[in-house]
Amino acid sequence: MERSIKDYLITAVFFIFFGGVFACSSDKDTAEKTVAKTLTVNTSKIDFESKESAADVTIKTNVTAWTLSSSDASWAKISQAAGTSGEIIVKVTASANTTTQARTAVITLSSNETASVQIAVSQVGITETVGLFPSYNTNPLAADATGMGSTAVQLAAKIKLGWNIGNTLEATGGESAWGNPKVTKALIDAVKANGFNAIRIPCSWNQYLANTTTAQIKTEWLDRVKEVVQYCVDNDMYVVVNIHWDGGWLENNITEAKKAENNAKQKAFWEQIATHLRGFDEHLLFASANEPNVDDATQMAVLTSYHQTFIDAVRSTGGKNAYRILVVQGPATDIEKTNKLMLTLPTDKAASRMMVEVHYYAPWNFAGLTKDETWGKMFYYWGTGFHSTTDPDRNATWGEESDLEKNFKLMKTQFVDKGIPVLLGEFGAIRRTTLTGDALTLHLNSRAYYLKTVVKQAKANGLLPFYWDEGSLGDNGFGIFKRSDNSVFDTQALNALIEGLQ
Repeated sequence: MERSIKDYLITAVFFIFFGGVFACSSDKDTAEKTVAKTLTVNTSKIDFESKESAADVTIKTNVTAWTLSSSDASWAKISQAAGTSGEIIVKVTASANTTTQARTAVITLSSNETASVQIAVSQVGITETVGLFPSYNTNPLAADATGMGSTAVQLAAKIKLGWNIGNTLEATGGESAWGNPKVTKALIDAVKANGFNAIRIPCSWNQYLANTTTAQIKTEWLDRVKEVVQYCVDNDMYVVVNIHWDGGWLENNITEAKKAENNAKQKAFWEQIATHLRGFDEHLLFASANEPNVDDATQMAVLTSYHQTFIDAVRSTGGKNAYRILVVQGPATDIEKTNKLMLTLPTDKAASRMMVEVHYYAPWNFAGLTKDETWGKMFYYWGTGFHSTTDPDRNATWGEESDLEKNFKLMKTQFVDKGIPVLLGEFGAIRRTTLTGDALTLHLNSRAYYLKTVVKQAKANGLLPFYWDEGSLGDNGFGIFKRSDNSVFDTQALNALIEGLQ
């Protein structure tokens, strides 16, 4: 049938209109299917100062879910680890970098719907020790040589026999926390009356802070240490004050990572200690540390920096401290390590006012070992003429007279002969009183011989012997004095020490 022009026009309009509608609908569906999923952050890099700092990161995204992670969360922390579509601010916090080394981390924003985004995070190390704590050298004095006339060599000649107030002023938890009574003048009087003319006071300081943020030591504790020093000086005794183990903050952290932080604390502590005790004359000596844990040349270099900070801090306070004798410790205060690693000493603008310190508990199997180990057994008997014929397995097999003489000779050659006295800051051997009968008698006799020989060889080689007394009177104890009544408990050991001086 023949179609009219009108029919053709209607058909054309139909296709134009509805075809366009269908086309628009199809384009809309396609567009919805191809909208890009995005993850964006407002920065790709964060640079932190060495102090604790924070920065805000703005995340914008249309993904369903995302996660955020740090490659080193030990110091670069994030406030939120996951989220959903939208805009959010996440805080990135960097803990204080107390080392001199810069550190980096990467924060990654991820989603399984699109590519991840990364933010590079860096933090500089501290560049110097000054600034971590305030300076406590607030009133330096002009150098005062009054009562400070002796060089280290001259003063060493005045020290005959020393004694340690062990496990007392360094005790964690307080002066009497480890079982000893507080030090009294009567105790120091008794020590002096029984042949000692020098006292070493192991001291802790870190547990007595008024403010940990500023490393400020409580005045009451500084006063207490000063009081005990006064007991000694009143008896015309020489006295050594140190920073002992003190929780290990220095002694167990002789590393590049802790170098700047520990030098800052060393400076803060010694400025306060030196200022508070500045009025004493040459009877008072300062010692940088106790038994610093050093095994190699790299650690030795760090230890030397700690000693340098100690010397500089004390000298900076002026007064009598400009001339005070200062004592620096060898690595682990071990003679062989000191001979091998302590090849240079810190510098001191005061000439001839430095000593080196080592300790001696060799062989440890005899001096301190309380149970057999895989590497060795306990020795009960030491020295020529004191070996057991009935208990030969407990005779010393090394570390006897020839080794003792050899070790002390090393220190004489390395330091004493060069005008640097050596403080034998600790030595001793435990009493093994679970032994009985002839075995106990032989052990105690050999121990007395050991103590006498150590003192004798120390004096022969220019070392200044300080016996370690931790106050223990029982089995495996070192105690000579009964501190509850200030009497002599171990007469045999005391006599042996005195005989060593003959």
